[in-house]
Amino acid sequence: MNVSEIKEIKGSFSLEACTIDRICGCYVNNEKEKQAVSKDAFMSLPDEEQHKYMEFFKKTLSGTLGKNLIDMEFPLAEEADGGRQKKLLALRDSALSDDELVNRFYDLVIEGYDTVEKYFIILIHAVYDVPGITSDGILNEDASDSVYDHILCAICPVKLEKGTLSYDPDENRISEKIRDWIVSDPAHGFLFPAFNDRTADIHSLLYYTKKSEEMQEGFIDHVLGTDPPLSAGDQADLFNTVVRQTLGDDITLDDVMAINDNVRIMINDHSDDPEPYLMDKSEIRRIFEKSGVDNEIMEDFDWKYDEAANSVSEDEEAAPVIHASNLSGIKKIDIRTPDVVIKVNPERSDLIETRLIDGRECLVIAVDDRVVINGMQVHTIPADRLKR
Repeated sequence: MNVSEIKEIKGSFSLEACTIDRICGCYVNNEKEKQAVSKDAFMSLPDEEQHKYMEFFKKTLSGTLGKNLIDMEFPLAEEADGGRQKKLLALRDSALSDDELVNRFYDLVIEGYDTVEKYFIILIHAVYDVPGITSDGILNEDASDSVYDHILCAICPVKLEKGTLSYDPDENRISEKIRDWIVSDPAHGFLFPAFNDRTADIHSLLYYTKKSEEMQEGFIDHVLGTDPPLSAGDQADLFNTVVRQTLGDDITLDDVMAINDNVRIMINDHSDDPEPYLMDKSEIRRIFEKSGVDNEIMEDFDWKYDEAANSVSEDEEAAPVIHASNLSGIKKIDIRTPDVVIKVNPERSDLIETRLIDGRECLVIAVDDRVVINGMQVHTIPADRLKR
């Protein structure tokens, strides 16, 4: 799914344009036991509850594509009888009216979801009338000729609220407020089927994780049956490993700066594309070549890339794909020595260079503007020398 498709479905989660017909919930305690199960017609809930649930559903479609929101495709085996895709499809097609299917789904989540916390599983069924699009790209609600039949799951941690003092009118005194167990924003979830090309794609889903480094691989494998993707951090590590192994011990600051600059240029060149800029082996090779990596070094690129990819992915058949926006150095350049940290705007990497001064390796920063240290504007050399 691209950004506009996610935004469109996210926009359907509103009280004014509600497409949800049924909501199911399961409260799971610390012992991984179902403590409370519910099923309701969504529109029968009080307005305040509907509004709060809508916030949860929007959160499950929030974040950065490729980091918090991840497209996943089902392996062919999962689309056969007994596969996880088949189970999700049956759940959707039942419109959550089959209690046995819903309870089996809860059991799968409880078996696969790794946490010591209490949590609340929310499952909804919705049918969205897909509007047509005018020639100038405006949605036309009166020209709908298809529907998007889907389910959405949100898994919300349930936490004990912080203790505080409050006024007790019965006792007419300030006392400790009784603490309640509060349903927090979703930590994980998914939308099935994916809304690709503005239509239901039953061969894929959109997965959500609040924290990109907490993917819940057991949940993905056990409940969804898809291959856990590389996290944003693992993608950055893979790219850095490929850079280190390709350029070897002779890697220089200029090499890294040139590669980062070319990645950033490619991101800007693809900024108008509906899909995020993705880098596979061939794209990374092209960036290295544009960055001036020596042809002799590039002769070993393929096997060094494969070696690095195998170190972060157990599936040798699936070639890792890197979302370029997940790379470090795209939003800021972080240069570190044991005693000094320098953060540089990537657009001004030209201000940094290396020089050999009095036999010592030095980083030289061109200062063409004011310098502020601890809130004070200072000169880098004495003022009397500036006047000469």
